[in-house]
Amino acid sequence: MRLPSFPLNELPGAEPDLFKLLSSTFLIELQVSDECLECHNGGGVCQEKDQDFRCKYGKGKKHIKLILGTAIPGCTIILAICLAIIIMWRRKKRNSYFTSRNLSSDPSSTADLEDGSVLFGVHVFSYTQLEEATNNFDSAKELGDGGFGTVYYGTLRDGREVAVKRLYENNYKRVQQFMNEIEILTRLRHKNLVLLYGCTSHRCRELLLVYEYISNGTVADHLHGDRAKTSPLTWPIRMKIAIETASALAYLHKTDVIHRDVKTNNILLDDNFCVKVADFGLSRLFPNDVSHVSTAPQGTPGYVDPEYHQCYQLTDKSDVYSFGVVLIELVSSMPAVDISRHRHEINLANLAINRIQRGAFNELIDSCLGFESDATVERMTTCVAELAFLCLQLEKEMRPTMEDVLVALKDIQGDQTEGFDGLKIAKSPPSPESEHVVLLKNSEVTVSPDSVTDQWASSRSTTPNTSG
Repeated sequence: MRLPSFPLNELPGAEPDLFKLLSSTFLIELQVSDECLECHNGGGVCQEKDQDFRCKYGKGKKHIKLILGTAIPGCTIILAICLAIIIMWRRKKRNSYFTSRNLSSDPSSTADLEDGSVLFGVHVFSYTQLEEATNNFDSAKELGDGGFGTVYYGTLRDGREVAVKRLYENNYKRVQQFMNEIEILTRLRHKNLVLLYGCTSHRCRELLLVYEYISNGTVADHLHGDRAKTSPLTWPIRMKIAIETASALAYLHKTDVIHRDVKTNNILLDDNFCVKVADFGLSRLFPNDVSHVSTAPQGTPGYVDPEYHQCYQLTDKSDVYSFGVVLIELVSSMPAVDISRHRHEINLANLAINRIQRGAFNELIDSCLGFESDATVERMTTCVAELAFLCLQLEKEMRPTMEDVLVALKDIQGDQTEGFDGLKIAKSPPSPESEHVVLLKNSEVTVSPDSVTDQWASSRSTTPNTSG
């Protein structure tokens, strides 16, 4: 602070008046440093001692500063936690947006808005459109039902014939199966896989899948159903079915997909008896860098891989086992499970293994195929039964791959001796008594209960043991 300074003899006026001077108005200039000004604005008091600047706060100010210093980081942490919870909730909601089936009391209330849109790469149909196509899901249009839903015949407005699968509402896994089929079928394209046309919206209470309509029923129906009574399948058609089904499964395995429910009820036939493999509700994407996937066994009794059932380890060889059962059905016309059979042979796989090990092919192969009257049919059906025997081995390492099975089937059809990957189908004259199976491992015969004539020769270490 500076005050004006004048010598008394230089004060203005004739006679200087000190009192008048002091009582008059004058300006005081106060110069404060930037540090002190900042301290003052913050509620502190500037202190300077020995040219050492200090900013002193009162006890109340210190308390406020302490509270602020503690509260700000705490609020930041709480805000971060709340933000993380919100993000996780929204992500969970997005991943499970199919789970609610009570979004609307009227299933078509919001679905109509979705007609024409695309979900996961497939067309989204409105509930009203599919209700109209199936005549309000008329029971007369029912094509069949299974563990996951009922399938109805329908005709779209553009004239396309479709099969509409209506998933059961009381099936708690219906959402997973719905998503599974869409994810699997939208990434696959094969002439022997059923084509998915579309589905309903995720906002629709009813989960519906729309497929191309395959007109000629299932293989099961032709083998031991109503269609078998009027026009049983000939052997050339059965061989064609085996090859086309194997081709579809080999393709699935190449694209890291395990079907997990291979059975004759899931193999559809068109009017030309071309195969369409269907029902991917249980299918799994199989990472190519792992040997197996651990999961609870699922599938249809009579077709489930026993090792998968015991060890909970799913591999592509699980499909191979199921396909082995399909091959036995094709040569025998018997169902996979029949409780009217002997208790040790209720499962067709057990019956087939018993007959093949005894060489009793005449007790296994359907006589209507010409097994006893046609030498070519006898040879081919016997070879297919032997191939099925390999697929049905209890240990998965002893089963061939689906690609190997496909090659072997084509060789059998073409009357060739080459089997798959070192395995040869050796043709030899039939025995006067019977034809049996011999499995050769490194040129050594693994003896079966009886002598044999037809042989499986292999140098592979995965040759099955005939004693099982």
